[in-house]
Amino acid sequence: MKVLVPVKRVVDHNVKVRVKSDQTGVDIANVKMSMNPFDEIAVEEAIRLKEKGTVTEVIAVSCGEKACQETLRTAMAIGADRSIQVETATELQPLAVAKLLKAVVDSEQPQLVILGKQAIDDDANQTGQMLAALLDWPQATFASAVEVEGDQVKVTREVDGGLETLVLTLPAVITTDLRLNEPRYVTLPNIMKAKKKTIDVLTPEGLGVDVTPRVRTLKVSEPAARAAGEMVADVATLLEKLKNEAKVI
Repeated sequence: MKVLVPVKRVVDHNVKVRVKSDQTGVDIANVKMSMNPFDEIAVEEAIRLKEKGTVTEVIAVSCGEKACQETLRTAMAIGADRSIQVETATELQPLAVAKLLKAVVDSEQPQLVILGKQAIDDDANQTGQMLAALLDWPQATFASAVEVEGDQVKVTREVDGGLETLVLTLPAVITTDLRLNEPRYVTLPNIMKAKKKTIDVLTPEGLGVDVTPRVRTLKVSEPAARAAGEMVADVATLLEKLKNEAKVI
């Protein structure tokens, strides 16, 4: 069974981001970049399925500028067999990424696509669902456990009321949650081995996909600074302020 794992290059989760002075976006100049944490979990899950003997090949794919190859090398150091990059300098929005991934799926014919539920830069949480719709495949989002059984996959997902278990018929799309697994530490020998693995470079034009942005960002601004707290004498005063000043009750 072949598994496709999309990965995204984002600002490292430990970096405190800054908004550009012209408010057109986030300043990423000279900022550490890394694999989106949810996608790292997706790669780890695919590798674990391969180690169980369920999966025969894991393919990582990333869409974006040439620097995305660093992220693909990381995925291969974790254990992916090979990688595909769809290279473009155009700003990629969720629908465009989903269309590119569909084109790759049509070419590679995987039985399972595992990707992070969202990217930590835009927090859109849309690509997995859009991809499933374009492919007309069953989907399970926010997965906290995945078990492949023959031509089906059982997915436990977290919902507001607790846990929900779904059984999907392959091929299918799964998006990962934080509690699915803990990604392994990438060792230096594996990093060196990843440098010898293959990265196939494609383009949106070659795939026949229009990636023109459909949404325009008007302004990006930092959240307002939190106001200092205020001590009150008694409960009556607290209720009065919550009602008349904060207007929350």
